[in-house]
Amino acid sequence: MDKIKETVMDWRLHLTVLAITILAELIGIVQIPIGIGSILLLPLLYAFVFGLLINPHVFKLAKGWIREREVQTASPLIVIAIMPFIAKFGTIIGPSINEIIDAGPALIMQELGNLGTIVIAFPVAVLVFRMGRESIGACFSVAREPNIAIIAEKYGLKSQEGTGVMGVYVVGTLFGTFTFAILASILATTGAFSIEALAMACGIGSGSMMAACSGALANAVPEMEEQILALAGASNVLTYATGLYLGIFVALPLTEKLYALLGRKADDTPMTGESK
Repeated sequence: MDKIKETVMDWRLHLTVLAITILAELIGIVQIPIGIGSILLLPLLYAFVFGLLINPHVFKLAKGWIREREVQTASPLIVIAIMPFIAKFGTIIGPSINEIIDAGPALIMQELGNLGTIVIAFPVAVLVFRMGRESIGACFSVAREPNIAIIAEKYGLKSQEGTGVMGVYVVGTLFGTFTFAILASILATTGAFSIEALAMACGIGSGSMMAACSGALANAVPEMEEQILALAGASNVLTYATGLYLGIFVALPLTEKLYALLGRKADDTPMTGESK
């Protein structure tokens, strides 16, 4: 009870959040043409950057205003802050259930896209950066909360695999939202992919990343906003529901087998400048 009271009464944190929100909204949406499309800079991105600038773990000068107490208080509030947005998705999914059903197998099969981290990132981590078993935790998934739970249960978070998954989780938390919003706005304006496919791709099991991605898409194609939010929300729910089992029974075993194969190759390959 004292902890809750302390969080509610933390005026310094609430004032900072309010100031960041007002400033970000005043800047508004900025569109930057880049030839193949355009980048939409949303208030959410500005808020992210401002929050990063006052993070004492990133910039030591910020400790004059945001102390360790505020950092510890803010961390669990992220989940609470995203709840209204998730609730909004729930109210949109219902009326749009026909469009979701029409998506059919595509909505379910898009979950296989999460295996892309193994196909693309894992060989680079092992063969190029010479990572050890940290690469298993880092690359078997997008390293969101359910994936951390899998690694914690099987290896423990103090293991090499635990170090890998937590490293990607922290980096994803810091830069994932920004990256998703930028990619979504660029791809939405190129016409290379259907908006429905991009909307489904937003749901990777992260509330903040989904919010940034679907928000960018909705701003790029405002006439499809409800359909975008419905597909993104449904995709995110499915990712939470099926992603855990995909990680346990497919992604993690596959990554282990690939590590047994590529890990030996990395050990046998001399580093640049070494004699053969």
